[in-house]
Formats: sequence, C-alpha cells, structure tokens
Amino acid sequence: MIRQTCLAAIAAALLAAPAAAQEAPEDVARAALEAAPVWDGHNDVPGRLRGRHGNVLADFDFNDTLEGDAWTPGEMHTDLPRLRQGKVGAQFWSVYVPAALEEPQAVVNTMEQIDVTRRLIDAYPDELALALTADDVEAAVAEGRIASLLGMEGGHSIGSSLGVLRQMYELGARYMTLTHSRNTPWADSATDAPAHGGLTEFGVLVVREMERLGMLVDLSHVSPETMHDTLDAIEAPVIFSHSGAKAVNGHARNVPDDVLARLPENGGIVMVVGLPGYLSEAQRIWYAARQAEQARLQAWWQGRPDLVEAGMAEWDEANPTPPATISDMADHVDHVREIAGIEYIGIGGDYDGMASGPVGMEDVTGYPALFTELARRGYSQADLEAIAYRNMLRVMRAAEDRAAALADMEPLESPAD
Repeated sequence: MIRQTCLAAIAAALLAAPAAAQEAPEDVARAALEAAPVWDGHNDVPGRLRGRHGNVLADFDFNDTLEGDAWTPGEMHTDLPRLRQGKVGAQFWSVYVPAALEEPQAVVNTMEQIDVTRRLIDAYPDELALALTADDVEAAVAEGRIASLLGMEGGHSIGSSLGVLRQMYELGARYMTLTHSRNTPWADSATDAPAHGGLTEFGVLVVREMERLGMLVDLSHVSPETMHDTLDAIEAPVIFSHSGAKAVNGHARNVPDDVLARLPENGGIVMVVGLPGYLSEAQRIWYAARQAEQARLQAWWQGRPDLVEAGMAEWDEANPTPPATISDMADHVDHVREIAGIEYIGIGGDYDGMASGPVGMEDVTGYPALFTELARRGYSQADLEAIAYRNMLRVMRAAEDRAAALADMEPLESPAD
C-alpha cells in the first residue's frame, strides 16, 4: 500500500510539472533550433577570403575549409556543412576592412568585400540566398537555404559621405557598425581616446539617414557616449551585432547596464558575442597582466628582443590562459535578460574574426551546445526561439517599418568637400 501511494505521488508530481521540466535540455534546444534556426549577427568569412585567397574564389571551396593558414593554424571556423551542423539559418556576413585604412581606400576595399561576398552567395545558390529584407530572410529559411545579409563593420567604410552610405545600402549593406577599433571623424570608438564626446553633428546625420534608409545602426565597438547619442537621435531599433555585457566582463567593447536598460524603449538587440576575451573576466584580467609584463620586459631589455621573447615564453608557461566556456557566454545572455529582457537578446558569434570561440564552441558547430546550456538554466523553447531568430526578425521588420514611415522624407544632405 505504501509503495502504491509513493508511485501515485510520483505520477501526480510528473503530471503537475511543466512539460519543459520533463524534457531533456538537449531536446528543448533541438526543438527550438528546428523551429527557429540561429540568425547570427557577425561572421568574418569575407575577411578571410581576402586574407587567404585575395578575393579569388576559383580556389575556394566553401564546402570544406578545414585546412590551415598563416593567421589561424588548423582551419577556418566556417563552411557550409558546419553551418548546417550549427543550425545557422541566417547570417550577417561582415564586409569589414581595417580601421587603419585612409577613408578613400576603405571605401574601395569595402566595395570589393561586398562584391566578393555577393559572388560567394551566388556561387552556392542551393545553400545560400542573398537577403535584403526580413521577408527575404523568412523565404530563404523556408526554402532551407541560409539567408545571407551584409554588414559593414566601421563607419570608415563610407568615407564620411552620406552619398557613399546610400550607395552601400543600394549594394546590399543592411547594417553599419558606426566605428571599429578607432574613432571616425564623426563618432567615438570604445577603444580609442575620446575625440568627440560621442556623435558629432555629422554623426547624427549619419544615423538618421541610416534610419531613413532602413539600414540597421550597429553599436558594437562604439563608446558608451556614442551609444547614448544614437539612442537619443533615432526611433528605429539599434543592434549590437557582436557584444557582451560589461557587468560580466569589463572590456570596453561590452555594453554597460545603463545602455542595456534603454533597449526595451528602443526595441533593439544585443547579439551576444563568442569572442573569449569579451566573455571571461578572468581571461580579460590575464590579458592585461600579460600586456603589463611585456611592457616591463621591453623597458628592461631595450634593444634585446631575444630576451623579451624568452621572458614572455617563461611568463606564458607559468601563467596559462584561463579558458572561456559556454557557461561564460550563457552568463552574458543571463545578464542581458536580467537588465533588458528576453526580447532583446540575439547571438553574434564573431567566427573567423578571432582565434577560437569558447571551449565547446570553437567553431560554428557549437551553437546547439550554447542553447542546450540555456535550456539547462531554465530557458523555455519559446525563449530559445526568440534568442536564436525571432528577436532579430522583429528588429529588422521594425527598422523597415520605420523607414516606410519616413518614405516621404528627402535624403539628408551635407556639403561635399
């Protein structure tokens, strides 16, 4: 009788428990990514095409990039089979060019990167589809192809010209990161000495013209002042295409809480980055200590680079790099949810723009492992679908709707030099 009572109690408890609680985290993640594949905010394959192949596609096989190169020994992070394994359904391809370029050269190089990316998309029509609108993304995903969008990483790519900005949009660019690692003449970067206090008057024109066009304003890499100035200037939702939460990792590239708190009003999204140095606070501290040791050795052994190199090798052996993990990345997701809410989270891996992703997510195949970890932390299937895909779809539609509302507005103008 006691045994029957216990069994009945267990059965009642199972029936009373939420369905999600009875499902394995792997199953919750799998169901979510089947319904809503990952829309990733940032991948640097176009830069690797330039660096490895000089933008010549004749000797490039996107079905297999598991060969080494001088920049990252071993392999690229991305190819078509691995994107499928990682459940990626939509991808912003970064047409980044170095921030150190003079603006006229940056414009030319960016156009070349748009060209090679569009040629890559065209070369694999069964797997990839150019997407210029939210409807295009949905259609590609429904067809089983990877929706491929273009993002410019850095305002230097427009050469301080609203006319060039408009032409980049016509060529297919659907977001622009306002700065990269350096200031532009009109906006401050997070990792350069402040020059403008945020956006200049021309910088405000840039973001308002992007809003008019329907081009997403990307605030990864910019200073907090530039973030706030942008949020003050426009109504369209912003994105952070590949950033973390500054409260979890204090890197200047990450998003402070006072900005996260403004996302619900703006409707924007933080696409949580996979770059280890932006995820693990222990790794950030380690890197700062390593830089300090290198500076000390260089000051001590001036003119003796051999001794500096030997000293650094000894330091590295005694101080191994702390690993960044999937759990670290999930901590950033948790924090954005705590401050802003589940509706304002996405994923922006930064693959092929770093040496490796976190342990367990070294390449683009790792996204299911991240979503399994989030399911283990109690995120529902609906939550995971929102993070993977639906939040970014909402943001892009909202930007398009805002552009439609501004359809009668004349293009903004600024005198040419």
